[in-house]
Amino acid sequence: MSGKGRTGAPAPVRLKKRAEFLAVRQGEKRRGPFFLLEVLTHRGDQPPRVGFTVTKKVGNAVVRNRVKRRLREAVRVHAAHDMALGTDYVIVGRQDCLAAPFEDLAGELSRRIAKPASRSTRDYPQADKHPGGARVRTPHANKP
Repeated sequence: MSGKGRTGAPAPVRLKKRAEFLAVRQGEKRRGPFFLLEVLTHRGDQPPRVGFTVTKKVGNAVVRNRVKRRLREAVRVHAAHDMALGTDYVIVGRQDCLAAPFEDLAGELSRRIAKPASRSTRDYPQADKHPGGARVRTPHANKP
């Protein structure tokens, strides 16, 4: 994933080190049906960086590699031109990524990269709040 993208913008560079992946976890999270997209903007005019990860909950190594290959191709073909300069992206693949038609996967990835997800209660669960804005504490059961 090097060279120039479709629009003349630099193509994304790969994230490779664990510390880079962990740093991006501190950024914004955009949840989708096929993946979780973590985004961190901080590096000025440098080309975008992207990393791919799939947890063991998704399946064995063969399944995880298939998910990563589909996500890499979706970024290469469709979403690379939507990535902003100086931004790091980590795409965490889900099991549904394998069953989805490629065009749906690529379109969803482009939408999530191009603009933030809407703030729905599903994406951002609300804590129980007191009408005055203070958080309500629930009492813990006494331990015997």
